[in-house]
Amino acid sequence: MIQVYGHARTRSLRVCWALEEIGAEYRFIDVDLPSGAARREPFISLNPGGKVPVLLDGDLVLTESPAIVTYLGDQYAPGKLVPAVGTLLRARYEQWSYFAVTELEQPLWTMAKHRFALPEARRVPAMIDCAVWEFGRTLKILEKGLQGPYILGDAFSAADILLGHTLLWAQAFKLEMSSPTLLDYLQRLSLRPALARAMAREAAA
Repeated sequence: MIQVYGHARTRSLRVCWALEEIGAEYRFIDVDLPSGAARREPFISLNPGGKVPVLLDGDLVLTESPAIVTYLGDQYAPGKLVPAVGTLLRARYEQWSYFAVTELEQPLWTMAKHRFALPEARRVPAMIDCAVWEFGRTLKILEKGLQGPYILGDAFSAADILLGHTLLWAQAFKLEMSSPTLLDYLQRLSLRPALARAMAREAAA
């Protein structure tokens, strides 16, 4: 059975959401991040970076949430969650997936690092204001890219999982999102039953 190592309110939600969308059976294993469990054995042998999520599927150990959700789509639901390799739609899927983690997410991670994630001596409060400004700029790019109900048009994909989770993260940080287009998009994603099931699975652990 597929195993997901994660923790509530982290990027592991992306993986659980994808698994719920495709209806795959899996076991969610909580990694107690506040206690430092991710930096100790046995978890550190799975991911030397000490971060969640980690996917175990047979002999495969996979880290990085975009890689994991793409693998799950290709392996367990071809054409449903991830467009077929070699298609124009796949190219657009990869474009927006990379955008989600290299552009949209990074200002949020900067905020998190300089609020609580880094050792206190390494935090630079001024970085937070810069990151808020940077996030506002990336929101405008996403808004222009939304040409339908989902980022690829009419079809929901794992790229929407990556983008939607990041927007939920921004919402939790109480960042301004005044665009009706983005607010409608986020509400549409938030109402997906698979997301509710994934959140419940993590909370139960």
